[in-house]
Amino acid sequence: MAKKLSLKPLGDRVVVKPAETGGEKKLTSGLILPETVDKEKLLTGTVVAVGPGRYTDAGVRIPMDVAAGDSIFFKKPWDDPFKLDGVEYYVLHESDISLIEA
Repeated sequence: MAKKLSLKPLGDRVVVKPAETGGEKKLTSGLILPETVDKEKLLTGTVVAVGPGRYTDAGVRIPMDVAAGDSIFFKKPWDDPFKLDGVEYYVLHESDISLIEA
């Protein structure tokens, strides 16, 4: 049984566990590109925790469009991931999520 994540993000923030990446990429020419070269590539991940949503200027809460367990695409954030029990996670705003996998 999977351990439940004990984090509760605030506002429109989402905690994402990135999918395992292949790391370095080898081109047909034999050049090896480290993972850090391709910063604009979309990453995949799984939503593990979701905040309650953000408030509008009128004080109305906008509900989140994502839920825990959703598979998503996102651009690699500038912030470093944090580690909890040896697992890396990113904290993103919902607007940083590019697409939800169907």
